[in-house]
Amino acid sequence: MSALRVLALSLLLLGVPAARAAGPSAALRLAPCELEHPLQLTLVAAECGVLEVPENPHSPAARQIALHVAVVPAISSARAPDPLFILAGGPGEGAASFYVSVAGAFGAVRRERDIVLVDQRGTGASNALDCPGEEETLAQQSEAQIAAATQRCLAQLSGHADVAFYTTSLAVEDLERVRAALGYARINLYGASYGTRVAQLYLRRHPARVRSVILDGVVPVGEALGPRVALDAERALDEILARCAGQGPCRAAFGDPAADYRAVRAALAAHARPVSVPDPASGAPVSFGFGTAHLASALRLMSYTAEYAALLPLLLHGAAHGDYAPLAAQYLLSARAYGELIATGMHNSVVCAEDVPFWDGKAIDRARLAGTYLGTVPLDGLAAVCRIWPHGRADPDLHAPLTRDVPALLLSGSADPATPPAFAREAAHAFRHVLALELAGFGHGQLTAPCIDRVMAQFLARAQVSGLDTGCAASDVPLAFFTSLNGPPP
Repeated sequence: MSALRVLALSLLLLGVPAARAAGPSAALRLAPCELEHPLQLTLVAAECGVLEVPENPHSPAARQIALHVAVVPAISSARAPDPLFILAGGPGEGAASFYVSVAGAFGAVRRERDIVLVDQRGTGASNALDCPGEEETLAQQSEAQIAAATQRCLAQLSGHADVAFYTTSLAVEDLERVRAALGYARINLYGASYGTRVAQLYLRRHPARVRSVILDGVVPVGEALGPRVALDAERALDEILARCAGQGPCRAAFGDPAADYRAVRAALAAHARPVSVPDPASGAPVSFGFGTAHLASALRLMSYTAEYAALLPLLLHGAAHGDYAPLAAQYLLSARAYGELIATGMHNSVVCAEDVPFWDGKAIDRARLAGTYLGTVPLDGLAAVCRIWPHGRADPDLHAPLTRDVPALLLSGSADPATPPAFAREAAHAFRHVLALELAGFGHGQLTAPCIDRVMAQFLARAQVSGLDTGCAASDVPLAFFTSLNGPPP
């Protein structure tokens, strides 16, 4: 996995007429298609098409981007007139691949509403800004090596993209073109992680077109991502390990998992441990020195979901007693799985225009960051990339306060390592009609929580938060911790 890829992982009035009464415009024709799961696990039937948009809006006759658009039709013949547009995270993940991996969570919504998927410019099938071919790990990357990898990435992309034109501002106008081309008068928005930034900017630009918004793993408009990433990741890990210590079977199996965590960090800080594990793709043995950077990547990626977090105490306990292979294997599996979803170049285009320039260097406590498992590596790595990466234009009001009447449902997990619940509480001030729902023990993105599908469908059906029945969410609990490789205790 390239250094750039690992760094990307370290860091989203009108009446309502009949649905698509006029049908898609001549510029966007849909035809039957199938959307494939990223791991080829399943297929979703849809209608797909391509909408050509100018890469540079000031040069409409120059290079065009073919935006990949997919509509998953509502099941009911009496479909609601306003679809749900799904905005993926990253930045750098395509909407279609994201949807297919979580389609079940939108099953209740799809009964009555079309689901619209637009691979954002630079992702998926919309002129993806990806840079394959870099296999060094972050542990081997000096600033000079990161700079060289950045230059190689730019050289690979130069033949089909000007990377300065892949920002959120331009993506929002692409979305508006797609909405108009499909003939929808108003739409609902679901944004995940970075997709919540896209949703809020679309709402800022086109408020009359939005009926409701669901923000899952919320990035508030005023937040420039990066400086607190390591602190939030450490906080989430502390919560996960404390939850294990507070549960009888987990505590009986591992004692104090935080002590195992500290022991593993100290051991790897002294020197990397040689491991040999099967490659997740080929099964061939992979030998390397498992060090602190590999540990950091494994801890953060496994903290993202309650399902992976359920393995953490077990793997840390094994490593604390000298067996690093299971943790190293999970590092390879998680890093490959997440890395293959992210278009590294598009990620860089967004963060180098919209986040890094807004960091307040005086407010960054480097000593405090150094005490975390991520340390200052993500911050310094992104800064090194952005010293080279061309900066696109960020709208002057991108991070300005937002106030809207549109009803909003905000979803957070208490153990989210990337967008903590405090972000949702801050973002809630932008909405006059808002419900911020926090799920105890869950991580980044709440679609795997058992009843969130019903809550979302109910919210979209009513387009209001007053009286919304969220009682089932209070009883949602994350997957129990594994006490052996066979799974949780009975």
